[in-house]
Amino acid sequence: MKSFLLLLCLLSFPLWSQTKLLSWNLADFGQSKTEATMAFIAATVKDYDIVAIQEVVAGPGGAQAVAALAGILNRSGSHWDYTISDKTTGSAYKTERYAFLWQTARVKKIGKAWLEKQYGTLIDREPYYCTFEKNGKQFTVAGFHAITKNRQPETEIKYFRFLPQQYPNRNLLFAGDFNCPQSHSVFNPLKKMGYVPALTKQKTSLKKQCRGNDCLASEFDNIFYDTQTIQILNAGAINFYRQFNSLSEARRISDHLPVWMVFTIQ
Repeated sequence: MKSFLLLLCLLSFPLWSQTKLLSWNLADFGQSKTEATMAFIAATVKDYDIVAIQEVVAGPGGAQAVAALAGILNRSGSHWDYTISDKTTGSAYKTERYAFLWQTARVKKIGKAWLEKQYGTLIDREPYYCTFEKNGKQFTVAGFHAITKNRQPETEIKYFRFLPQQYPNRNLLFAGDFNCPQSHSVFNPLKKMGYVPALTKQKTSLKKQCRGNDCLASEFDNIFYDTQTIQILNAGAINFYRQFNSLSEARRISDHLPVWMVFTIQ
């Protein structure tokens, strides 16, 4: 019955009105990805409209890897464009970049992408915003990579409750690796404002070793969206590791699953 209702929901909205967003922490992207690895990543993301990438290395290799990925995607038959953030400007814990890639025939980028300024000193890897337009309706995706669990990511996620008010004219989606499960109380202020997670009870980080068929560790990656302006049609995580002979091989791609969401703007 659930599958039938989902299919009915999808059919209720024509394909031209749907946006497919994918978010992926690509684990030191630009440092040690082989040609085969890049081809695998491109094949995984090529059917999505927008791809938000976290953990792009700050050095020149990061920007080069994003450009190389866009080149592979362009050779697949669709035209893609991309934008890369400056280095994050929080503490010196681990400076990184973010990136967005998108299919230009499906969505249009509006203006320049930007790193969060007001909370840049309070959040180590401050969010990276990019506004897109589809069918005359705009929305802004905020890519984010929180500090690690042992450094208490909730101490910086707590500032997210101020962002909808800071950008009242932006239709915000928060996509990334929060290093914190969506059930944590730090997300309650966002939820009270109508921002809910696309995924619940979905583990997205890879263990170092599988225990039987159990290869996933924590519910870290997600997409939060405003239920007042966005209608979710489907969401999930891609278990790409199942295509490899071992978890160690899969972890050469990333130690996180890509998460995705199909939505329409109300």
